[in-house]
Amino acid sequence: YFNLNSHNRKNLHKESNLFFDWYLPGVLGKKKSLKHKKMIKSELNKLYKKIFFKNQFIVHRDFHVSNIMPNNKKLGVIDTQDAILGNPMYDLVSLVDDVRIRVPNHIKNKTFQYYLKNCSIKKKQISLLKNDFDILSVQRNLKIIGIFYRLFKRDNKSEYLKYLPYTWSLVELRMKNKIFNNLRVLLKKAVSKKLRKRKNFK
Repeated sequence: YFNLNSHNRKNLHKESNLFFDWYLPGVLGKKKSLKHKKMIKSELNKLYKKIFFKNQFIVHRDFHVSNIMPNNKKLGVIDTQDAILGNPMYDLVSLVDDVRIRVPNHIKNKTFQYYLKNCSIKKKQISLLKNDFDILSVQRNLKIIGIFYRLFKRDNKSEYLKYLPYTWSLVELRMKNKIFNNLRVLLKKAVSKKLRKRKNFK
């Protein structure tokens, strides 16, 4: 018997704050980043409130191909130390929108549809999963942008910067959902298309 912590809105903000604490001031400067931070965080809070499935499922939190191990025609999962109770879409986001492996959009869609077909969630609630998926993908990838920039700035690991443009492209892909209309505008004002494509920083 063991207890799992819940992935509440405070946790979501704590993770996405890495974007505001490291990437945004790093590329814009501290003063300019503060101007955008308040508005973007406020909009993220509204989006986090829209998440429907709350703390009903065991979530691995680092579910990607490197942590899935084949064993006698079965699959095992390693690195489970960060497991929590949370949203079923979080692990699917980790797998489908893995920033280190470029997967064609039609494969992403096929994987998502496979999940919908085989999951235990009631059919009348299935439509709610797509919004949750998109919100958590944006949240997770903003966090990753912050983590990779921190690895570069604090730990002198510049090799992670090469993933930033693709990570931004995943944020843009998921923000096509109309629920992101406001966030899309705010992020566009803060981080230009040219800046999103940069792989090298001082």
